[in-house]
Amino acid sequence: MMSQEKKSFLFDPKFLIGLFLSLLIRLIPFRAPNVEPILATAMPFGKYFGPLASFSFAVLSILIYDLATNTLAVHTFFTASSYGLIGFWAGHYFKQKEGRPLEYVRFAIYSTLVFDALTGLTTGPLFYNQSFLSALSGQIPFTILHLLGNITLAFILSPAIYKMLYKKKKKENLSSIKILNPKTI
Repeated sequence: MMSQEKKSFLFDPKFLIGLFLSLLIRLIPFRAPNVEPILATAMPFGKYFGPLASFSFAVLSILIYDLATNTLAVHTFFTASSYGLIGFWAGHYFKQKEGRPLEYVRFAIYSTLVFDALTGLTTGPLFYNQSFLSALSGQIPFTILHLLGNITLAFILSPAIYKMLYKKKKKENLSSIKILNPKTI
């Protein structure tokens, strides 16, 4: 049975703020399209909220962005489900990790390569009549930039997000302890 916290992550202000800020960053004009905070946010969300929340964050990030920019198409659902699986994986991967910067970087490398192989090498050929060689040649520079962005954000942003989440959780737990035993310092 799921705890109340896990069931209500969609209504948790921290989850909603993360989703909103991720969308705002992705809406910045003239930004490289593959330098974005989805993975960097999904990793600490996966550790803090669990796999389902990380999956939901990734899927909603793609869907809301494509709806907001009027780019919703078949690739949206393929990309959203791929990112969702990466988010779900992050929730399980970070369950046993401490959330150190190099752990986030390691996961960012693995998951970026998996994500780009799943989406970049299949979406064009399957849905847009693109040749595989064309998809591969375009994917190489895209993946290099995607890796640089995700590694940088994983090293800087992911630990900062987790510290903010944990700090608030720690304060909530301390408040509960003081209420139960006011003499405890």
